[in-house]
Order: sequence, then C-alpha cells, then structure tokens
Amino acid sequence: MASNLVVKLTTAQDAPERTAQALTVAATAVASGVAVSLWLTGDAVWFVVPGREPALELPYSQPMSDLIDTVAAGGMITACTQCVARRDLTQTDLRSQVRIAGAASFIEEAMAPDTQALVY
Repeated sequence: MASNLVVKLTTAQDAPERTAQALTVAATAVASGVAVSLWLTGDAVWFVVPGREPALELPYSQPMSDLIDTVAAGGMITACTQCVARRDLTQTDLRSQVRIAGAASFIEEAMAPDTQALVY
C-alpha cells in the first residue's frame, strides 16, 4: 500500500461532484494519517486565494473550504505555476502555506516510491 498520496484537482465550479470527490479524498487521507500532496490546476487555484474561493456547495458534502482547511493543516498544497500566472496571481495572492510549482515537480512527486497519484 502506498504511504503517500498525490491528488491533482483540475476542476472547480465546472464539475462540482468531481471537485468534491477530490477534496474529500484528500482531506480523508490527511485525517487518516496519509502524507498528502494536493495539486490545484485550472480554476481550482481559486480555492487558495483568500476572498476569491469558489462558492461551491454540494448536498451531502462537507463545505469545500473545510476540506481545503483540513488538507492545508496536515498536508501540502501546490498551485500550478502556469495556472496561477494565467490568472494574474502571484505567491502573495495565495494562502501562506501554498506553494507554486510546475509539471516537473508534479511528476517527481507522482513517480516517487510508495506513492499513489489520483487525478480528478
């Protein structure tokens, strides 16, 4: 069984159920003691821009902001370099614990031993 989990979220309001699934899996893994790295791409980067978080609610799902908070508290969150730049954002626009990195870093994490990568 993998001891590290990399979750890549490629959606936001355009696919609410997929978004909720990715964030729920990441938060549940953190709560279970798994080392989690959550990658946000596309419009998902807005989840880590204070005051600009998507107003996404889904019946029977935890609030997306709570799920992000859980991952931030016990895992690592990365925002895609190109996705951040396309939205005219910089590191200072993001939550303090979020890093910006690109595809090479994602591949390095996803291919590490004892790691399972999931893309939503």
